[in-house]
Amino acid sequence: MAIYVTLSNLTDEGRKTLKNRPDRINEVNKEIESMGIKILGQYAVLGHYDFVTLLDAPSNEAVLKMSVELGSRGTLQLMTLPAMHIDELIHSLK
Repeated sequence: MAIYVTLSNLTDEGRKTLKNRPDRINEVNKEIESMGIKILGQYAVLGHYDFVTLLDAPSNEAVLKMSVELGSRGTLQLMTLPAMHIDELIHSLK
């Protein structure tokens, strides 16, 4: 399993959905987990992005599938970054 950081922005449609159905976030999270991806943490943030989500996924392909599935709905835009723990970075540089 590998760690990924997902930065997401709601579209106008996504903001309407969130306003009318705030629990939709939990429903989407269950869908993500049914794809074999574990949500390690999720935060609503201020600034350029609306949410930051930390994922533990089995592969790039699994994350790509999730991104296409969620993005195709037109309610959010995702940017997903593979992440490396600092200790792994230090070890790889030695």
